[in-house]
Amino acid sequence: MNSENAPLSPSSKPLLRALKGEAVWPPPIWLMRQAGRYLPEFRAMRDKADFLTRCMTPDMAEELTLQPIRRYGMDGAILFSDILILPWAMGQSLEFIEGRGPVLGAIRSAADLQRLDPKRVLEATAPVRETLSRLSKSLPEVTTLLGFAGSPFTVACYMVEGGGSRDFAATRQMMQTEPMLFDRLIETLTVSTAEMLCGQIEAGAEAVMLFDSWAGILPPTAFRRYVIEPTRQIVRHIREKHPGTPIIGFPRLGGIMVREYAEQTGVNTLALDTVADPAQIAELVPEITLQGNLDPMALFSGGEAMIREAKAIRDALKGRPHVFNLGHGVMQHTPPENVGALVDAVRAV
Repeated sequence: MNSENAPLSPSSKPLLRALKGEAVWPPPIWLMRQAGRYLPEFRAMRDKADFLTRCMTPDMAEELTLQPIRRYGMDGAILFSDILILPWAMGQSLEFIEGRGPVLGAIRSAADLQRLDPKRVLEATAPVRETLSRLSKSLPEVTTLLGFAGSPFTVACYMVEGGGSRDFAATRQMMQTEPMLFDRLIETLTVSTAEMLCGQIEAGAEAVMLFDSWAGILPPTAFRRYVIEPTRQIVRHIREKHPGTPIIGFPRLGGIMVREYAEQTGVNTLALDTVADPAQIAELVPEITLQGNLDPMALFSGGEAMIREAKAIRDALKGRPHVFNLGHGVMQHTPPENVGALVDAVRAV
């Protein structure tokens, strides 16, 4: 085979190199919710089918994943899907309502939990794996394909509440008054999440990310029990089957607890939320890749202020493994040109 036409090795992918612990300069960049409603091409697809149908139809999910790659040349392409696909796959009712978000049949009792069937997950998520398989062939060779899942605690929050919440009071009450029931739910999600992520890797994902969006509502003891320990078990399971696959953990708003999280879970990369100081976190966890953490509002606003802040984050982490990203997802009405300006700024030497 002519060397000029030979497929690139994984080491030629900047994002994969950074996730495996290499200091790449300039740092690779991708954004949480980079496939989203801020893109006109995404909105055009939205009019063709409801959200769940788009997630579970490989033609649509592949196209939505590819849109920001075509437009911006991101170093990472994250599967277009949702963290609530897992409870839906186990049999919990799920509907996405415009202006309200996800609505699920709330899990409030042992009988509710008993109705879930983890054995359904493999078959129900086959379209997701098909999407990953297609993307592994259709993405540019320099682009790293990312799979993901919600972490058990965050997914449990939605399952118990029956949707989003300001304070997740029902979830926290179950933790206090029915700890055995809540432990069973977390255990079910931990096992199913690990197996689902292994399936994503086998379908083509080169790295995976665990989103624990609501980790920050827990006190330290509960954080250790419901965030760190399930993540540790998931990482261990993936390592046994796919030892070379990088794992990104995102314990959003975890504060000082992110040090224990990084040290005890075994994740390769710690994703930082908006309030984290990258330079301080770099001193606390020197042996791990960091990801993040521009404020999504800075991206929304754009201009010179955004560029200064992005370069300050980038430059503060120069010389250590770093993946540039946001501290949370791209906001809905972000001007697409701001994203292009951000990518250019991060890549400017």
